[in-house]
Amino acid sequence: MSDLIEIRAGAQAFEHIQQQGLQADDIKLMLGASGGPKWFVLQGFDNFLFGEYFQQRTTPLNLLGTSAGAWRFASLGQQDPAQASRTFLELYQATVYSEKPDVHEISDKAEALLQEYVPQQAVRDILSQSTYLHHMIVARSRGLGAREHRAVQGLGLAAAATANVFSRRFLGRHFERVVFHHPNSKPLGKQWRDMPTRHVTLTEDNFHQALLATGSIPMVLRGVPNIPGAPKGMYRDGGITDYHFDLDLSEQEGLILYPHFQREVIPGWFDKKLKRRVTGKNWPNVINIVPTQAFIDNLPFGKIPDRNDFANLAPGPRQAYWKQATEAGYRMAEQFANWLEKDELAQHVTRWD
Repeated sequence: MSDLIEIRAGAQAFEHIQQQGLQADDIKLMLGASGGPKWFVLQGFDNFLFGEYFQQRTTPLNLLGTSAGAWRFASLGQQDPAQASRTFLELYQATVYSEKPDVHEISDKAEALLQEYVPQQAVRDILSQSTYLHHMIVARSRGLGAREHRAVQGLGLAAAATANVFSRRFLGRHFERVVFHHPNSKPLGKQWRDMPTRHVTLTEDNFHQALLATGSIPMVLRGVPNIPGAPKGMYRDGGITDYHFDLDLSEQEGLILYPHFQREVIPGWFDKKLKRRVTGKNWPNVINIVPTQAFIDNLPFGKIPDRNDFANLAPGPRQAYWKQATEAGYRMAEQFANWLEKDELAQHVTRWD
């Protein structure tokens, strides 16, 4: 069978795997990127990692997610993380909108899904345990981007996109990065100075709102105003500032695991059409697992699922396609698990420069 995944590792991570292999406790941080339904091809990985591999842990694991990544990680810390992950998948794939859904319809369905996926008792469970330490990034809007009026918000986003062309640092004039973190963890990234960054402790009062906000795509969902414990303001999708991340992770201890649904690592939401990309040169301690191009080519339509599928496909064909993509992702996870079991991972890792 041809390889379904490619494992790329920064210099430090590469040397670690070559000399010592990979154990669950070697991983101290896991990253989860924004990307809507693109994460379906990773659900097999989540099922394996959440339900089997991380059961071997004896030390805490930090989790850093934005948007769909943070929603995926909300399974961890629940009573049955693997089952919670499957519940999230089923709820997401079952979502159906009217022919022309507006911001309110999409937002209302997201809120209903969240309440079913992470009920209040699950929030208590997550916050009372110390094995899985959540960190979720949310963007606090500044200026016109904080407004809910569509035209005004659009002007604010256009101004932010223009500023970002010149430098990601200029994006900080339009958005503040707010990192909501687990009460039993230390804040991640106190050295992040690429843009204004603030740290807020997660509580039972703000967990749902922070999680909802990190997935609140501008112009698609309502923003989340005035999250308890955080500065007043309008909070939106964390992918605006940190789509696939471009953070200084050099001070993080141990290895960082980053299963990703696409081969490119795009720093921020506004960088999709720019040439900015992140590699292992930036992240020496990161293990990045991505689908091979052959895997992607063999999916229906030759692509991984994305948010455009809601508009381009009727519910039946869309759900069938998403199910096929999810099942294919399970084969990726099986290949990774097989390499781990046979202690063959070092043979399949390439240095990511």
